[in-house]
Amino acid sequence: MYKLLTHNDLDGVGCGILAKLAFGNDVKVRYNSVSALDREVERFLEDDSKETHLLITDLSVNEANEKRLESFYKDNGKVQLIDHHKTALSLNNYEWGQVIVEDEEGKLTSATSLLYEYLIDQQQLNPTNAITEFVELVRQYDTWEWEKNNNQRARRLNALFYLISIEEFEEKMIQRLQIEDGFSFDEFEKKLLDMEDDKIERYIRRKRRELVQSRIGDHFAGIVYAESYHSELGNELGKEYPHLDYIAIVNIGGKRLGFRTIHDHIDLSEVAGQFGGGGHAKASGCSLTDETYKQFVMDTFHLEPLREDARYNRFNLKQSTFGSLYQDRSEHIYLLHLLTNQEWAIDENGVQLDQTFTSYEEGESFLKRKHAAWLVKDEVFVNYLMNEVKMKGDLV
Repeated sequence: MYKLLTHNDLDGVGCGILAKLAFGNDVKVRYNSVSALDREVERFLEDDSKETHLLITDLSVNEANEKRLESFYKDNGKVQLIDHHKTALSLNNYEWGQVIVEDEEGKLTSATSLLYEYLIDQQQLNPTNAITEFVELVRQYDTWEWEKNNNQRARRLNALFYLISIEEFEEKMIQRLQIEDGFSFDEFEKKLLDMEDDKIERYIRRKRRELVQSRIGDHFAGIVYAESYHSELGNELGKEYPHLDYIAIVNIGGKRLGFRTIHDHIDLSEVAGQFGGGGHAKASGCSLTDETYKQFVMDTFHLEPLREDARYNRFNLKQSTFGSLYQDRSEHIYLLHLLTNQEWAIDENGVQLDQTFTSYEEGESFLKRKHAAWLVKDEVFVNYLMNEVKMKGDLV
């Protein structure tokens, strides 16, 4: 008999699906939040027989349960923990722990992909095209490779996961993976997902107008309140505001903080680790404690949302040879323009700043971080140019 304790997100449920494909009725699966796992482990060690093989995937135990599981294992108990989060690497010190962040080829892993390899290696599951495709979609979504590869099927699989109950999703996937030659969505799911895409687009458009920015520690964070579509929202806001190091998504109802970044030089597992959380380099989270509530909610509640850059300009464009015009809430005007082939400068209200920049992006990041400035609409830009011409004419 097997018992699987796993996470309640797509990657965790992917593990549950693989376990049921491998063991059928001989496995009991329990889906847990991060905070609930340790209670479940304690219950298992108190109540379950040593004849039950314990599997833990996509989650890591606390220090007290590490010691309990080690004693259980040394007393001939059967336990295997499989995870892929950097914050859990210390569990590799135990024979029952297997934590792999990247495989031998440098490819990021997921708990589902690691469990799939484990079950195949143990000859407990035969690989098929359908299961392999499903596992890869889960892996790409969980590691954010879907965004780099523009793998919309991976994104839509996660969307489907949140549209229906875990039980229904699990049942659908198990049945499909047992009989299909490859993985695909049925026609009803495609229509449902198309409707969901429209809903997500409207939701993100509304949340863009609510984002505030603040310096948190060594980073500039964009902070937004949201209870849905965290990955999609974090990804789009990160691309919309690349001057921000990461997006912090505050889920008041769930008392959670989610962190998302599009930048390779930011490791959000370290950011979340400072607040007692963890996760991946580009997607992590932690609990909303008194400390995080103060920093991300109380200290930022008074801030005005960021203004969006003008979207439909023909003349005031980024990296324009005429310069790009920005404005802040104090109605200061900033012209970001090319000084030489390798140097950019900023004129504030007609006076050039001493500081110069090696790229347009560096100059824009300075404007947005220091002044929360935005790219103005064409009519403001044209009026600015006309006034500049008039002033030069008057001087002549």
